[in-house]
Amino acid sequence: MTNASVPKPDYRIDGFEPATELIEDNFHTVTLSDDMLQPLAEHHSADGRNTYLLLYDRAAIWDSPGTAEFVTLHITRDIKQRTFSFEHARHPVIPLAQNWLIRQGCPAESAELPKNHWPRPADALTARLEDMLRANPDGRYTVLNHSTGISGSSHFGIEVSTLVHDSHPDSAHAPYRLFLEETTEEFRSYTVREGAFPTAEAADTWVRERSTPLPLDPAPDGAVVCRAEAARARSTVTTGGLAVPSVAAVPPRSATAAPSRVHRSAP
Repeated sequence: MTNASVPKPDYRIDGFEPATELIEDNFHTVTLSDDMLQPLAEHHSADGRNTYLLLYDRAAIWDSPGTAEFVTLHITRDIKQRTFSFEHARHPVIPLAQNWLIRQGCPAESAELPKNHWPRPADALTARLEDMLRANPDGRYTVLNHSTGISGSSHFGIEVSTLVHDSHPDSAHAPYRLFLEETTEEFRSYTVREGAFPTAEAADTWVRERSTPLPLDPAPDGAVVCRAEAARARSTVTTGGLAVPSVAAVPPRSATAAPSRVHRSAP
């Protein structure tokens, strides 16, 4: 996909000035390479005060190893003063990006991706786990670490590992949850699986070693057990898989290193 075929984000700030110099500097930094920011979903409020954007950062492959690929922006405008401010965040997976936008005030339906515009969930279990992350009721999940890179499986694709702490009482026995997303080699569908661990260190060890099947919740919801067991082999032993980096231990960018990932592109 060439840059010419990818529309640039629609910020709708023509005729507006940044509210402060700091906002101006930050907005310039975030949007410096916006020809590499592919719009996936957007919403502009009817009163012209708010814009919500979900973007895929096609330049993430040249950033530090493991960098998350999805960027969200919430632009707010003062119509009378003709100024704007904004907030932004980076996310490893789309459901977490959608959750951020919804919490900022974006209508849930406007945060959805258009059909046939992006790889789709491969099965019902994937859709269910994504719904859980997207809803994240009462801030149930707190993201601790994440990493994005080339899959270690024989089927080439992109793998994203997201480690969260689950505060729900039912998860007290294994509150550290690893969500493992892996695309197919043709980038048309993907699976998400959830592992349950008693400690963050145990989750980190599993991702590095991949010597056992992904440990399922010892007492998962009965309606999901059959689907989870059938899919268990999908997340078993691989070699060279991505490790979730330790906190504050992301390796520095190498000026000569080759990109560690490939571009996703809409089918």
